Amino acid sequence: MSEKTLYKITFLHLGKSYELYARHVASSHLWGFTEVGELVFAEADSLVVDPTEERLREEFADTQTLHLPMQAIVRIEQVRKKGAMAIRDATGGDKVTPFPMPPGRPRG
Repeated sequence: MSEKTLYKITFLHLGKSYELYARHVASSHLWGFTEVGELVFAEADSLVVDPTEERLREEFADTQTLHLPMQAIVRIEQVRKKGAMAIRDATGGDKVTPFPMPPGRPRG
């Protein structure tokens, strides 16, 4: 496996669908889990700040390896380049905004 190999992992957690990028995916030594490591985030010095990616960076800041239950994983894709990370509502697929929105305003 080359150091350039990149995976997009989509999994369910607490009613939301998470999309993360990582360099390492393997069967975990814990029965029924998949091991995901070396999470990939945008460069911290980037001028454009994606609030969702910032939220994910904070949530997984001290994470070396995720052990995800196999039944929570929706898909694992080997991709050529990193796209935008997302947190979506698991039922409707709408992106979850990391900041509170005033009532009545459309999300997008």
